Amino acid sequence: MSIPSYWREIPRRYRLEGEKCKSCGKIFFPPRLICDSCHSTEFEPFQLKNEGHVLTYTIIRVAPSQFLDQVPYPVAIVELNPGVRICTQITDCNNDDIHIGMPVKLEFRKLSSDGDAGIVYYGYKAVPK
Repeated sequence: MSIPSYWREIPRRYRLEGEKCKSCGKIFFPPRLICDSCHSTEFEPFQLKNEGHVLTYTIIRVAPSQFLDQVPYPVAIVELNPGVRICTQITDCNNDDIHIGMPVKLEFRKLSSDGDAGIVYYGYKAVPK
């Protein structure tokens, strides 16, 4: 990821900030250019809650090279309280304990880095409540 795109993603990655349509009130995460409900192009920043529940999940057993040291690891679709759905890794629990409907909280964690002296990328992971 380039440094300019890294800076553009700070509101989403570090503040869990989405956007709310000024016309119809629909919430988007990540932000969009056009509301798919009313076709408005006017949005305002919206702070998402960091709590939700697991809608569905899977256990990754064959991972990309940068995640080989984490195999097997769970990835889930989590619905946050305002109705926004995100895809994120579940951590800090046994894979056998994960279930649909499980309440989770999003925490900011290190996701990856560009080598030893490069940018460290942070993001959110779900942990059981």
